[in-house]
Amino acid sequence: MAELRLLALGDSYTVGEGVAPVDAWPAQLVQRLRGHAHACAAPTVLARTGWTTDELLAALATATLAPPYDLVTLQIGVNDQYRGRRADAFAHDFDALLAQALRLAGGCATRVLAVSIPDWGVTPFARQDARAPQTIATAIDQFNARARACALRVGAGWVDITSASRRAGQAPGQLCADGLHPGPAQYARWVATALLPAAREQLPAP
Repeated sequence: MAELRLLALGDSYTVGEGVAPVDAWPAQLVQRLRGHAHACAAPTVLARTGWTTDELLAALATATLAPPYDLVTLQIGVNDQYRGRRADAFAHDFDALLAQALRLAGGCATRVLAVSIPDWGVTPFARQDARAPQTIATAIDQFNARARACALRVGAGWVDITSASRRAGQAPGQLCADGLHPGPAQYARWVATALLPAAREQLPAP
């Protein structure tokens, strides 16, 4: 049986800033899928800390990839929000990224999962920002609403990890040393409660 191939597109939350590659959520997701009898190759990750939607689009234009992938995930937008981009400009680029994700999934929308932006406003890092936590939360919700609408419009799946990120908040062991990015335990929660169920629903039975 051929191994399933996962492509994860995104930013620091996808690459797993501050944690070992094996602890980033794409690697944890593949490991959990293997535990459910799915034969999976190691994930291919095209992500970088700090990337915005337009920067990911530029990277895709020159990346050497090997479609079609069995599952393509897209988690991007936190840096657009952090830098103060307008939600409509973000949605325009997100639509373009979804088109690329669909192409990389062989044109099959059910092989694409859009993943929500976590709420960094609940982290210790946010204390140095002039924006209030509720202001950040409202902006994150607006960006996620636009991304969700874009994803559902093309038939892609939508995975909400924002709620889990807010529950994690400042709980011990949930963040890595920078006080901003999730630690392995929070990524594990994302996988167990949201990403794994969504992926299993999208993938064929093993």
